Amino acid sequence: MTSRERVLAALEHKQTDRVPRLLYEEAIGYTPPVERLLRSRCAPKTPRAYFDMDITSVLAAPTVLQRDRFESWLGGPAAEALASSQVDEWGVWWRAGGFHHFAHVESPLRGVHDLGRIKEYPWPDVERPYRFQGVREQVEGHHVQGLAVAAYAGSVFEQSWYIRGLEDLMMDLIEAPEVADYFFERTAAFQMAAAEQFARAGVDIIITGDDVAGQTGLLMAIETWREFLKPRLAATVRAVKAANPRAYVFYHSDGNVERIIPDLIEIGVDILNPVQPECMDPAAIKRQYGERLSFWGTVSVQRTMPLGTPDDVRREVRARICDVGREGGLILAPAHVLNPEVPWENILAFFEAADTTPVPKR
Repeated sequence: MTSRERVLAALEHKQTDRVPRLLYEEAIGYTPPVERLLRSRCAPKTPRAYFDMDITSVLAAPTVLQRDRFESWLGGPAAEALASSQVDEWGVWWRAGGFHHFAHVESPLRGVHDLGRIKEYPWPDVERPYRFQGVREQVEGHHVQGLAVAAYAGSVFEQSWYIRGLEDLMMDLIEAPEVADYFFERTAAFQMAAAEQFARAGVDIIITGDDVAGQTGLLMAIETWREFLKPRLAATVRAVKAANPRAYVFYHSDGNVERIIPDLIEIGVDILNPVQPECMDPAAIKRQYGERLSFWGTVSVQRTMPLGTPDDVRREVRARICDVGREGGLILAPAHVLNPEVPWENILAFFEAADTTPVPKR
């Protein structure tokens, strides 16, 4: 099987020759220490080519809008960062922290409570057609190489709080729902437009998602999630399926999202990521929802990948393939980015176990 055939078969809950597998970062980027480790160990190949990962990704083109349009909104020391990559196209300043890749999120609309003033904020142009020129050709090129292709369409809750500030946005949900609605409507429109463009270009897996949970449960009442976020996610799913019925919609949230899984299935989400094993039991989730949902991730990045031995990694990978990979529906990956503590030997063990463990037959 080619990688793409393997991925699509797994997502159709069909038998595969081996489980599709990749490092989570292949779709979103590596932490700098892990990137340096992989570059030194995998050279002259890329990490994707070295490990023959099954999925690659495409991106929209960079914006032509200038970041100086945010100067009056950021001001102060942030003005010095405008010319650098620390301020993104949304006007959010990712101020470098003092520990590895971590950053302080400086939200330009934190503390602004006048909705009229908020509506003057300069939004990006991620929905513009020029951002997607050439994407179809990139996708077709990867398909010719036998690769499945994923693309990130953006978030709604997370992107909103990056701009608004988490505390202010959570208070808006209670005290000023019209403000929360405004942010969600804008970010959801951008997500839906990007998702639709990627789907039309032939992307196999459209990545969406929001971190709406911690390890003990949702960050908000489920009724709040259903009122503000579920309908907007449903609209994105509908847009993807209308543009390309063969495309799969991936939803990401760290933490324990078990309460909203039936809702995700109801609105047509195909893949749940990452099924964080510290707070969700991947085998139990598979038993309950595996006929209607596929899973991407499941391997611990808090315990096993950084702190376990290579044998620990192999045991967890084999367990996931046996418990979650049965009858398809599993794309095996670490549950999130690999942090600097992860040794090379554990990365090798992840791929060795994935490639040598038979996928259980029906």
